Amino acid sequence: MAEEAVLTEADGGVLLITLNRPDARNAINAALAAGVAAALDRLDGDDEIKVGILTGAGRGFSAGMDLKAFVAGESPHVEGRGLAGITQAPPRKPIIAAIEGFAVAGGLEIALACDLIVAARGAKLGIPEAKRSLVAAAGGLLRLPRRMPYHLAMEMALTGDPISAERGAEVGLVNRLAEPGEAVAVARDLAAAIAANGPLALEASKRILLEAPGWSEDELWQRQGEIVGPVLGAEDAREGATAFAEKRDPVWKGR
Repeated sequence: MAEEAVLTEADGGVLLITLNRPDARNAINAALAAGVAAALDRLDGDDEIKVGILTGAGRGFSAGMDLKAFVAGESPHVEGRGLAGITQAPPRKPIIAAIEGFAVAGGLEIALACDLIVAARGAKLGIPEAKRSLVAAAGGLLRLPRRMPYHLAMEMALTGDPISAERGAEVGLVNRLAEPGEAVAVARDLAAAIAANGPLALEASKRILLEAPGWSEDELWQRQGEIVGPVLGAEDAREGATAFAEKRDPVWKGR
């Protein structure tokens, strides 16, 4: 029986999603893309889950598209979601990429579709497509200059050379560094800090951060108010204030 291309494990409000093709460097084929898409549906659809962590089995995160599978006619895309079932339509809820070893080509584009990145020291991050006369068109060229200095993003795209996780942390691409083998553990700590907060506030905050760059100056406060209003009027907002006053942990209901 063939192993599943993507594994999921829910614990403490966190869904761990593991790319499970270690012998193929977690390269993206149809099964992996479909598995990620299904996992993201679970993340967004389960009220008990607050945060996702996306990682790779074996020595690295992902080497990108599985070229052998592509030549054989498999598509690494999911309709409506893009490459690996995530790059064009990430989940509504927060998701953290936990990188060991390498995240290159489509692998880095998967990580860039996540909201936060934890990477093990020494991991390589890159978009080497230009070295093969290809283009990082699954979000790499769109997201990199929004996450790091423009000229460094341009250098990565034009040379195809990777940067280290340490360099990524220096320029703001990587949120937290981990010792090798500890990326998921560090990501779990970060996820726990996020999961402790109000789920409505988390989704609204993520949405505003993502959408606000496309709003005009005249739209900023109106559009933000449309998203924030229902959160401030919800039961969870009253619970948060009450719990603070009573010096206890809040009990969120997601409404």
